[in-house]
Amino acid sequence: MASNPQVHVIDDDEAVRQSLDFLLRAAGNEVRTYESAVAFLEALPGITSGCIITDVRMPQLSGIDLLRRLKELDVRIPVIVVTGHGDVALAVEAMKIGAVDFLEKPFDDEILVGMVQSALGVWEKDAQREAKRAEIINRASTLSEREREVLAGLVAGNPNKVIAYDLGISPRTVEIYRANVMNKMQASSLSELVRMALIAGLVDVSLKE
Repeated sequence: MASNPQVHVIDDDEAVRQSLDFLLRAAGNEVRTYESAVAFLEALPGITSGCIITDVRMPQLSGIDLLRRLKELDVRIPVIVVTGHGDVALAVEAMKIGAVDFLEKPFDDEILVGMVQSALGVWEKDAQREAKRAEIINRASTLSEREREVLAGLVAGNPNKVIAYDLGISPRTVEIYRANVMNKMQASSLSELVRMALIAGLVDVSLKE
């Protein structure tokens, strides 16, 4: 796993790969290059971070095909598509599939570097969001079955008396469980607790149990 996010450059033209590698490294980025989308997909299991720059027209697997494949695999690494002059239609299609940006050749170096920094920012926010979600799920795993039932009632918007009636316990007992849930989830308010449940997808899980 890379310690820092990498820029993954995919282009069948070696001169383009070398040029982008030099440009992006000079801007302070870690870079890996691939001669084809197929080569990138082969390396994908070991890739956990960064962004992708891919040419739209390549043999075997085009940039559009790559985007579709990444979508199928639920890979959320931001993709910048580089197109030739007159390939705007392909660029628009790429954006519809999930590309975060596109750039026409010949392009300005500073614009490309700026796009990369923006894409890396998107990846960083997604990574932080996923880390937060994992943390919340980990906290929720410490809840007892009864605490999860109380959480489900709280997320459903039910007052303590209703939760108590539904579970066949006293309102005072619900208050105790509620305090335990707030403490274990490290929530400072009910609204924060509900937000946590939504972020981590705990709502449906809790309501089913």
